[in-house]
Amino acid sequence: MKNSILFFITMLFSASLFAQTGKVMDNLSMPSKILKGDRKYAVYLPPDYETSQRSYPVLYLLHGAGDDQTGWVQFGEVLNITDKAIKEGKATPMIIIMPDAKTGQMGYFNNLKNDWRYEDFFFEEFMPYVEKTYRIKSEKRFRAVAGLSMGGGGSFMYALRHPELFSSACPLSAYIGPLTVADFKMFLERSNQKATDAEIEAYIKRHNAISLINEVKDDQKKAVRWYIDCGDDDFLYEGNALVHIALKKKEIPHEFRVRDGAHTWTYWRDALPTVLSFVSDAFHQY
Repeated sequence: MKNSILFFITMLFSASLFAQTGKVMDNLSMPSKILKGDRKYAVYLPPDYETSQRSYPVLYLLHGAGDDQTGWVQFGEVLNITDKAIKEGKATPMIIIMPDAKTGQMGYFNNLKNDWRYEDFFFEEFMPYVEKTYRIKSEKRFRAVAGLSMGGGGSFMYALRHPELFSSACPLSAYIGPLTVADFKMFLERSNQKATDAEIEAYIKRHNAISLINEVKDDQKKAVRWYIDCGDDDFLYEGNALVHIALKKKEIPHEFRVRDGAHTWTYWRDALPTVLSFVSDAFHQY
C-alpha cells in the first residue's frame, strides 16, 4: 500500500513538472526620456522562473518591419517553441526580451538627423531597465541577440558595434543595410526624407553589416559567436550571402545556413529552436 501511494505521489510530481510552462507578457511598457514617451515590450519567462530564486541568461529577440513586440509571441510561437526546447534539453532556461521598434523611423537605429534615437534608447535605457526588472545575468557571456529581417539587421549592427555586450548573435533573413548609395537614396525619397551626400555616406558606413565586418580588428574576430540563416528563396538572400563572403575573407568564425524557404514566419518558426540551442551553447559551462 505504501509503495502504491509513493508511486502515485511520484507520478503526480512528475506530471506537474512536465506540465510546467513558461509565461509570456506582451503588452508591458517602460518610460523613455530619450524617446519622450513610453515604449512597449514583451517578455518570455522560463517555466521555473516563479519557483526559483536564480538569475537567468537573456536573449534579446527582435521583430521585423511591420510587426511590433507581439510578433514573435503571436506569429513566432515563442512560448511553445521555447518551452519545448527547454523540456527536451536543447536549450537552457532563459529570459527572452522582445522590444517594440515599430516607430515609423529607421527600425532599431537612430535616424539620420539624430532626433529619433532608438539605438541610444535600447542601450542606455531599455537594457538597463529590463536587466534590473527581471533576474537577468548581466555578464556578456549570458547575453545574446537575434532577430528576423529588420530585426536581423538590428542583430548584426548591435553585435558588431557592441561585441563587448553579446556572446552570440543570430540574424535571420536579415536586412544587412543599404548595399549602395543609390538604394539608400531611393529609400529616403520613398519616405520623404532629405540628407546630404556626406550624411548618407556616414549613415551607410555605420549601418551596413559588410562595412562593419571589414572594420573588425583581428583581436575581436572571435568576440561574438555568429549564426546566420536565410532561405534560398528569400529576397534578402543576396545581402546575407555577401555577409557570409565578407566574414570568410576576414576569417571571422561563423555558421551560415541556407535552407529551403522564403521570407515567411514558417521559415522563422523553424529557425527558432536552432537559435535557442546555439545561444545556449555560450550560456553553458563545458
